[in-house]
Amino acid sequence: MYFPEYRARRTRRNNNIRRMVRETFLRVDDMIYPMFSAFGENVKSEIPSMPGIYQQSIDNIVIEAREVYELGIPAVILFGIPECKDAMGTDAYCDTGIIQETIRAIKKEVPELTVITDVCMCEYTDHGHCGVIKDGDVDNDETLKLLTAEALSHAQAGADIVAPSDMMDGRIAAIRAVLDDNDFSHIPIMSYSVKYCSAYYGPFREAADSTPQFGDRRSYQMDPANRQEAFREAALDVDECADFLMVKPALAYLDIIRDIKERFDLPLVAYNVSGEYSMVKAAAEKGWIDYDRVMMETLIGMKRAGADIIITYHAKDAAKILNAE
Repeated sequence: MYFPEYRARRTRRNNNIRRMVRETFLRVDDMIYPMFSAFGENVKSEIPSMPGIYQQSIDNIVIEAREVYELGIPAVILFGIPECKDAMGTDAYCDTGIIQETIRAIKKEVPELTVITDVCMCEYTDHGHCGVIKDGDVDNDETLKLLTAEALSHAQAGADIVAPSDMMDGRIAAIRAVLDDNDFSHIPIMSYSVKYCSAYYGPFREAADSTPQFGDRRSYQMDPANRQEAFREAALDVDECADFLMVKPALAYLDIIRDIKERFDLPLVAYNVSGEYSMVKAAAEKGWIDYDRVMMETLIGMKRAGADIIITYHAKDAAKILNAE
């Protein structure tokens, strides 16, 4: 096929033809909306680095959850800001913890909405790390005990899916075993399989109040320079019976999304993280970009790379655009 006999522009002539030959589609069904649940009543505090995103008490979380459901977004993922933190992150696996109570409230008022819970310790520990500290580092195997207790408590409270984000070795198998042993074999595990130690998480740490009080998370999150390691991490989670795989962050790791999609046949989630969201919002507020177009182009890029599902703070904005089409 050579010019002038072949002209690629023929199939771009008007909107209808472009729609007919479009290869990649973003749907409202593809998105998960993150929410931050905080202790108290009548709390709705905007996160300064994430315009439009709030720390909210349960009463307001339920109101927004209903809005999310009415937009057609199928699921939310919950992160908790407890009243008190301690070295062992007790609120993470307490029956009356902030996330456990939030799950119950959402499932009571918006039962059709799928509730996914982040399973990690960093939001609940006073040191901000993702597990039990021994000799200045996170002890992998001791942390597994807390993560399994946390995942079980979420399932008992009514969570539909649990999503471990800690990056401890062996946590998928440990959580699967505990869920199965307690009559929750039907609960899927959405694993943060390929989670890089990324500077793109900065605004999230403000939102979840989870900045490490010493050091960083390089001993358990992945080196951004590594590609082959992502395959090993994903393969381990597949072997341990994960139901979903995830790549986090998304925007700077589209190659990894494509790689994982080509190698594994589980549903693949991309996490469009806080820093990616905040950059788009900040540029739009400066008048430098068209927010709607850049947002949709970014999400389409993640889908084109191979993501089946996208966790994104843009979900409500994107859903409004898609629903209007």
